[in-house]
Amino acid sequence: MNIVVIGGGLAAANAVAELRDRGYTGDLALVGAEPHLPYERPPLSKGLLLGSDEPDSVFVHDRAWYDEHQVSLRLGTRVTGLDRDRQRVQLGSEELPYDRLILATGSTPRRLPALEAGSVPVRYLRTLDDSLALKKELAGHVLLVGAGWIGLEIAAAVRQAGGEVTIAETAAWPLLGVLGPELAPLFADLHRSHGVDLRLSTSVERVEGAEVLLSDGTRVRPDLIVAGIGAVPDDGLATNSGLATDNGILVDARLASADPAVFAAGDVANHDHPSLGRIRVEHWDNAIEQGKHVAGSVLGDTAPYTRQPYFFSDQYDLGMEYLGHVGRDGYDELIVRGDRASLTLVALWVRAGTVIAGLHLNDWDAADSLRLLVGTTPENLDALRDESVPLPRPEES
Repeated sequence: MNIVVIGGGLAAANAVAELRDRGYTGDLALVGAEPHLPYERPPLSKGLLLGSDEPDSVFVHDRAWYDEHQVSLRLGTRVTGLDRDRQRVQLGSEELPYDRLILATGSTPRRLPALEAGSVPVRYLRTLDDSLALKKELAGHVLLVGAGWIGLEIAAAVRQAGGEVTIAETAAWPLLGVLGPELAPLFADLHRSHGVDLRLSTSVERVEGAEVLLSDGTRVRPDLIVAGIGAVPDDGLATNSGLATDNGILVDARLASADPAVFAAGDVANHDHPSLGRIRVEHWDNAIEQGKHVAGSVLGDTAPYTRQPYFFSDQYDLGMEYLGHVGRDGYDELIVRGDRASLTLVALWVRAGTVIAGLHLNDWDAADSLRLLVGTTPENLDALRDESVPLPRPEES
């Protein structure tokens, strides 16, 4: 069997590693559009941007690993087409045959062309080269458009580099869609306490030369604009080949597409999760674990991918982890344990008696408890509400 993996990120790197770990000895190729070895993306807005990580530390494996495991690397190579009838990947004038194909093409930043109308440089953060370039520009006045996770992490990096930050966020609070109105204000307070000029319910009206007019009437003259307004799945290759797409490549519980020879994993996969329904997740952990799982599916495993979404963030001296997914159905109750003032707490979102999501802020001992609780229906929710009752621990299960 001949397996081709398209993508240069975590999902692709973990897929090829898992295939070899599971004993697959056939031909294996990885095609990546970027010239770099497959790498992790969290450091791009965290350690690498802050200067605490070296660029080489982001690579999943060094080149020798791919040579030793007989993985044919085609880096700096853009796939121009996919012929599913003939099972060929088109690389310009060249064709690469496959028996099984894994699409791990990731996502791309949403762009705001209106920002580029003036003379202020505009940056997006998605690639290693983006991060290295942005790192050199943190000391000036940066206008951030969007107060999502990436935007807030960039804001923290700018402040720690001595730069000035203005954020324009259209929502009433940063991270409102993820944290809800109960907890989102904590992040607004955090950034304002570090000198960030956070403007909520505010958008960019227009850019005139070196000046940016915001919807609240403010005019700012930043040295740099960084747009962090989310990402879209890079599913054009799948769409053009006739695969079903809808906010990503539609795959079943095993990460298989309607074409039995084609699978998808990571940011680009719109996955039919057994308990969460259709979901597309753009986080580090999902790329790793789906990359591993899709390898098994390609080799014939029938088990569904059931892992709960997980992500983490570091901002100033705040560290947090989030597990689960609230989704469009919302929640009935939010249980908060701990001290909001010191940003040390645990939060649990509950719907119909089931803990559907949880997070901790600066409470690292709670991480294992979240793994135990999220996705379960506890017999006694009052015990979770009562802070005198410790959260369950793995050794107690």
